[in-house]
Amino acid sequence: MTIFTTEIDAEGIATITWDLPGRSMNVMTLDGIAELEAAIERVTTDPAVRGVILTSAKPDFAGGMDLNVLAGMREAAGDDPARGLFEGTMRMHRLMRRLELAGADPKTMKGGKPVVWASPGTAAGIGFELGLCCHRRIVADNPRARIGLPEIRVGLFPGAGGTTRLVRMMGAMAAAPFLLEGKMSPPDKALAAGLVHEVVPADRLLDRAREWILSARPEDCIQPWDRKDYKMPGGTPYHPAGFQVFVGAAVMVHGKTQGAYPAPKALLQAVYEGALVPFDTALRVEARWFTHLLMNPSSSAMIRSLFLNKEALEKGAVRPAGIPDQRVAKLGILGAGMMGAGIALVSAQAGIEVVLIDQTQEAADRGKAYSEAYMDKGIQRGQATPEKKAEVLGRITATTDYAALAGADLVIEAVFEDPEVKADVTRRAEAVIGADCIFATNTSTLPITDLAGASQRPDQFIGIHFFSPVEKMMLVEIIRGRKTGDRAVAKALDYVRQIRKTPIVVNDARFFYANRCIIPYVNEAARMVAEGVEPALVENAARQLGMPVGPLQLTDETSIDLGVKIARATRAALGDAYDNQDADSVLFFLYEAGRLGRKAKAGFYEYDEKGKRLRIWPGLRERFRRDGPQPPVEEVKNRLAMIQALEAVHAFEEGVLTDIREGDVGAILGWGFMPWSGGPFSWLDMLGPKRAVAICEDLAARHGPRFAPTALLRELAERGETFYGRFTARQKAA
Repeated sequence: MTIFTTEIDAEGIATITWDLPGRSMNVMTLDGIAELEAAIERVTTDPAVRGVILTSAKPDFAGGMDLNVLAGMREAAGDDPARGLFEGTMRMHRLMRRLELAGADPKTMKGGKPVVWASPGTAAGIGFELGLCCHRRIVADNPRARIGLPEIRVGLFPGAGGTTRLVRMMGAMAAAPFLLEGKMSPPDKALAAGLVHEVVPADRLLDRAREWILSARPEDCIQPWDRKDYKMPGGTPYHPAGFQVFVGAAVMVHGKTQGAYPAPKALLQAVYEGALVPFDTALRVEARWFTHLLMNPSSSAMIRSLFLNKEALEKGAVRPAGIPDQRVAKLGILGAGMMGAGIALVSAQAGIEVVLIDQTQEAADRGKAYSEAYMDKGIQRGQATPEKKAEVLGRITATTDYAALAGADLVIEAVFEDPEVKADVTRRAEAVIGADCIFATNTSTLPITDLAGASQRPDQFIGIHFFSPVEKMMLVEIIRGRKTGDRAVAKALDYVRQIRKTPIVVNDARFFYANRCIIPYVNEAARMVAEGVEPALVENAARQLGMPVGPLQLTDETSIDLGVKIARATRAALGDAYDNQDADSVLFFLYEAGRLGRKAKAGFYEYDEKGKRLRIWPGLRERFRRDGPQPPVEEVKNRLAMIQALEAVHAFEEGVLTDIREGDVGAILGWGFMPWSGGPFSWLDMLGPKRAVAICEDLAARHGPRFAPTALLRELAERGETFYGRFTARQKAA
């Protein structure tokens, strides 16, 4: 298998082309590293080579490092995984440094050959780190391309020289959005930011690279940080200006992450220490902190959930076997409200023909107008074109006529959460759709098996639960009813893959998986408010856990009246088993006061006329007072985190979840469960089941049996096992 090919033309220009077989986008593998080392050695030592172009045969340059490489480095090192990771990282540094010097004498910096990075499209992670090694970076004018270093999003930082080079090229302040936020930029913005030198028409990419090589001067072949007169933009940490930058960066990062995420801290440490030493030493510093981060269990958990497990689910890890391709050609959507309109948008963007139905033509047109407004915003931001807008809108038919559903192979019902309304539209749709059409309901709470009672084909009836807003939320929860067949599951999975979202498949139960874990979380927060716990303490404890928003803010966003509706329905369903009166006392107090959340500009928080959050409503403290001191923040954090994790374990024990990978990925993407932890099952493994049981027992003794350890958690603790240790082994065996 050849991954990198080298061709030398008559003018002595060597073109190294990256083309990983069997993949739509290049990623760096162990074999790729070895081939690239050999290619760089050849072109930098061959006197016949005048200059080097590094490019890709694919539409994009590269998607980054295959993270399985990191696991391979760790395993190959045996009893000393840190050394294996460090040496593997330094191997990449040496490879890139050799490309950067391109034959130059390291002492005099003379004799180097010009090296051009010619990227036809997207370059992420190590793809762009390779570009940073080159003396000229040229990108094709491809509006779909994105350039940057997104590693921070999966719990890492750029560890193949990208951190050190970007900071020395731009300065710490200018580099911060690209390193600390993982910002990815289209070619024009990458050019404006100084990430690349040129943007040229795609058909001119290689010609322009050759032109630059042929006109390059000796000084053009030396990186800024290799020049004797180099000074870091913005100053080093002990420079007056640089000192302010580094102090400010530390404060900013802690303010955003609350110290929960190890990657930003390790990144800042690598930048700070690296700025104090010569460039080659800075690369070693970067490698040491990168290794330190990889050895952190949080990093491993984030990589596993946000990359490996997420990718596996998107590729069909839980798809029923033996079912032929079920991609959707024509989709019917019943209900053109916010959810239906959002589903129509993402489906039309994916190339699917959409029929959007509502009771009135005005309502149906309003649903289609949602896509029009979205595309208009994309055009204003340079992310779409008028032609693309016309293409998307041309795929959506807004109507009141159910006959338009003829020929649809999937119908998604997205009407009100009322069983009778859902039953009515189910019967009306089934009167016109074909016998093979799959029917899905986008309910968030109603049992799928009950709703399937209105269907003549319950084996073709399934739940597809989107999260709002549809175009932004990446998770889709697929719910299998008692009679749902494998083809319906395969259809739902293939459809979710078409619209480029991440699916999890769960079995039918009240609130399914995501909502059954979210509700105890917001209820626990309300319980604490009822106990007189300072609301700001509750919110800040949640943020320190790494939750994207506090539970009180989340309740305001989803609306107080929705919480009241769910409480009443749950109380009616559970009867005497219902035990949430303390939380209800807070919700109903706000509801009766007309404080319905952000939409009413009054809830747990106060808002201004534009809906901007101002402060926690003082009336909460007046109504719910506490005798005695406030609880320690660790206790509040444990209550908020453990109530969610325990519910996830209950869902797994009850068979609602059948795969812990789905439980972790679904928790992070669905409601933002502590992303640094890798999800509830990863977090419990990180704690260790014995410690988790001890925390649960302590909480149960002081706050009630809802915190009692589950039977499975106790069993793992007693046997010295972990969730991933036991259940991943079973998956591999199966």
